[in-house]
Amino acid sequence: MTRPIIGRVVPERWRTTGATVPGQRTVGEPGTARIAVDLLGGDQAPAVVVDGALRACRADPFLQLTLVGPADAADAILAAQKPGVRRRITTTNTPADTVGAAVLAVAEGRADALVSAGDTRATVLSAARELGRWPGVRRPALTAVLPTAAGRVILLDVGSSVDPDEETLAWHARLGAAYASVVHHVPTPRVGLLTIGTEPGKGDRLRRGLPARLFDLPLPAGGRYAGLVEGSDVVLGRAADVVVTDGFTGNVLLKGLETAYALTGTPAGRADPPPRAALLLGVSGTVVVCHGAATGPDIAAGIALAADLHRRASVAAIADLLSAQRGIA
Repeated sequence: MTRPIIGRVVPERWRTTGATVPGQRTVGEPGTARIAVDLLGGDQAPAVVVDGALRACRADPFLQLTLVGPADAADAILAAQKPGVRRRITTTNTPADTVGAAVLAVAEGRADALVSAGDTRATVLSAARELGRWPGVRRPALTAVLPTAAGRVILLDVGSSVDPDEETLAWHARLGAAYASVVHHVPTPRVGLLTIGTEPGKGDRLRRGLPARLFDLPLPAGGRYAGLVEGSDVVLGRAADVVVTDGFTGNVLLKGLETAYALTGTPAGRADPPPRAALLLGVSGTVVVCHGAATGPDIAAGIALAADLHRRASVAAIADLLSAQRGIA
């Protein structure tokens, strides 16, 4: 019998975070979250990454961070910190392919999750290769949460698949519904398809042909297709709990709305906007991607998101829900 490679999907089975795999170490202390952070990821790295790591550690005493990159890029700053913080942040000596090394740390069980503000394509490719994709998922989806006038909306994809086909967007609908149910406890999630109007036939060829398939598509957690939605529906948040689109359009919408909210305030004056970070859904591990232009607080928020998802075993729960919905043992 062939021994499964750590971090990859065993054929015909769902490989989920937290599962016991030959040779993989288990997490030690309950509540502890070991996060590998790409030290060179982001436009202002490494300074902004170190700043975010320090903020995250000060806010969460159970974090253990490994900054993956050249050791001398952070050592001087870390040496000036209090011993309690300094003990919980270590560095590696990885001069190149820092995101690949961070992914490998998760695949080998040395970290529970990873955070990167580096090149999205490199992160997605490394995660798919080293962690493995879930059965049926050809293109993992970056999944973000946006504040709306009615609450929050889950938007995917926001940068992973810029030229998807119908099968990819159908999978995004499944992934989004499962994410809404598991992470945000949304009962019977409503899934909308983003386009330029709500009348039948609106949009490009892909969006004109997809609604018929989505109407008949079984979605996890009792989810249902809610029809076409426009950009205004994303801001209002009343038409759908999950909005599905391609990575190109989703990324443009995400950055436009985040900039607008930064200038004018979030809808309904929400004091707790979601983090400016996205979870990569469809791979067997917790992978959080921040903007390339992320600030220290953004990196800290991404680390906090990764830690929370790990502690709640969210990725495993999403995979299990999809597995049960599709009838995979």
